[in-house]
Amino acid sequence: MEICQLSGHFFSGIPLQFNHRLRKSARTPKFLTYANGVSCYQTEKTGQDSQNRMFILGMGFVGQFFAKELRNEGWIVSGTCTSMKKRNELQERGLDVLLFDANQPEMGTMNTLKSYTHLLVSIPPIMGIGDPMLQHGELLRSTMIDGNLQWLCYMSSTSLYGDCGGACVDEDFLASPTNEMAKLRLVAEQGWLNLAHDVGIKAQVFRLGGIYGPGRSAVDTIIKQGPLSESQKRRVAKQFTSRVHVADICQALKASIRIQLSRRIYNIVDDDPASRKEVFAYALDLVEKKWPSLVKEITSHERAEPFVQKTTLKGEKRVSNAHMKNELAVQLLYPSYKSGLQSIIDQIENPF
Repeated sequence: MEICQLSGHFFSGIPLQFNHRLRKSARTPKFLTYANGVSCYQTEKTGQDSQNRMFILGMGFVGQFFAKELRNEGWIVSGTCTSMKKRNELQERGLDVLLFDANQPEMGTMNTLKSYTHLLVSIPPIMGIGDPMLQHGELLRSTMIDGNLQWLCYMSSTSLYGDCGGACVDEDFLASPTNEMAKLRLVAEQGWLNLAHDVGIKAQVFRLGGIYGPGRSAVDTIIKQGPLSESQKRRVAKQFTSRVHVADICQALKASIRIQLSRRIYNIVDDDPASRKEVFAYALDLVEKKWPSLVKEITSHERAEPFVQKTTLKGEKRVSNAHMKNELAVQLLYPSYKSGLQSIIDQIENPF
């Protein structure tokens, strides 16, 4: 396995511009307003369940996994989604979810946010607009100043490093995004870091590799026998794709809450950047060994064909996770896609 090592020094990108306003001292409110609109008296006890309250803007794949882990550790967790159908599905699974339009944030939701001590931002930019929440900068600033937030993390992507010709990049490498969405993410990173600094909140940006986990992996794609999405097809021919298991993302998030960090941006990836062709070939082998009859329904040629394109695409890079390991002290549960996919298939009893 090739471990990414940096041979040169790179300079960081856009400097932060700060508005040096002082944040009001945090106060623990006697009443907590939850995302379902219910207000509850908060006692003065100092246990973890009264101290730690996470609000997740954008309850997607990572947010749902993280919420379950935190709830198991005694946290109060709430989050947002954009459709009633998804909200109902998540509530049926025991998650506290609020309908929320980031383009037009309601004051009720913003007031709810004041009761929370931690904020995870997992809302992607919108083409032509940028980060929808940062459009309402003054509203966000006043909410944070008047509230109890102590920690903020913005979920970004390693895509903003752009095409590096296969070079190894770390967080100090000059980001040169090559597509509009990545450019908007870079602007959003700076916006959230500026805002957090402005109001005196501890903040980090996590640049995530390709996210996978139970229900969302090469193994699941093969079992479902579904066609590749357009974005998947575009990534197929890349020689290097950095990825990370959702459980390791959650490890890093919890570490960043516990540890006083010296930097603002962290790459969250595993040790083994590999092509999608390689990953899907390994996943197919796992599925074939466990359920031979399932794979026989579609020949190996038909299954492999989507992953053997010869087109050379931009975006080649190997992303270093050294700072994540050294500063967050993260010991990867799944250092390679091989251990991650093996764990996923071991948890599946019946693929039908």
